[in-house]
Amino acid sequence: MPIKIPSDLPARKTLEDENIFVITAERAYSQDIRPLEIGILNLMPTKVVTETQLTRLLGNTPLQVELTLVQVASHKAKNTSQEHMLAFYKTFDQIKERYFDGFIITGAPVEQLEFEQVEYWDELCGIMEWTKTHVHSTFHICWGAQAALYYHFGIRKHPLEKKLFGVFKHRVNYTHPILLRGFDDEFWVPHSRHTTVLMEDVLKEKRLKLFATSEEAGVYAMATDKGKQIFITGHSEYDRETLKLEYLRDLSQGKDIDVPKNYFPDDDPEAIPMMKWRSHANLLYSNWLNYFVYQTTPYDISSIKDNMATPLERVWEKTINLN
Repeated sequence: MPIKIPSDLPARKTLEDENIFVITAERAYSQDIRPLEIGILNLMPTKVVTETQLTRLLGNTPLQVELTLVQVASHKAKNTSQEHMLAFYKTFDQIKERYFDGFIITGAPVEQLEFEQVEYWDELCGIMEWTKTHVHSTFHICWGAQAALYYHFGIRKHPLEKKLFGVFKHRVNYTHPILLRGFDDEFWVPHSRHTTVLMEDVLKEKRLKLFATSEEAGVYAMATDKGKQIFITGHSEYDRETLKLEYLRDLSQGKDIDVPKNYFPDDDPEAIPMMKWRSHANLLYSNWLNYFVYQTTPYDISSIKDNMATPLERVWEKTINLN
């Protein structure tokens, strides 16, 4: 099934060119099924790029998805036109009475600030608290994952001596995690960040399960015991040239930046970057949508508030049998 997005959203043409099936509102309403309501709180500066990356992955499943793009009201986007924001985005006040099957909180380029110094921190805390009662499963990415780990569990981020920048090898190190069902023992993920979460802090928190790690990049995939909250420290959604564009941007600004690791063939910035994370990115998002959203969310979405959904434990307990 396709993903339902506004007909004039810039991501639409890109997705159609890639044979990702998108659907009009009229066609969606004619199908006698309830689409999954997925919200994206987009904190990235390049809104259109992030919209395209995430809708590409959400649209590559058999499930019909209806997308809502959300922005914080306490910060004005500087790299995206206000016309685009007004046309396609809603503020939290506009959606706070709604319920969502799934909700994504993206990364943001504010990781070198203390959380409380971020302009929209108070608003973000309110949104993260709201997800406990209005969202069936919340998926946090990079700084969004660090922020949520800090808000929900008090786990702090720590500065790195040098920017973690490149594509890094990871290992599945939890017995048959359903979120990573179908993953190879080793897989690659892009990272671009100045801070990290320590493994020992995650392991001390008994409410979290650690699914995958990297010798170079550290902890990668974590979830609460029932999968209601999922935390991903890397950027599996990145396009082939995302790291290249970040590298060229930093060079143009005179920053001390190394060539992204394990990215360009022979570390040659003139070469076409090697794309080696696409299949696992698709698996990650399809597993989340299938097992942690579709399989357990209630048909009456408003019953999320009453905890009337089919228990996530049922899916969780079937993990070993499914692998």
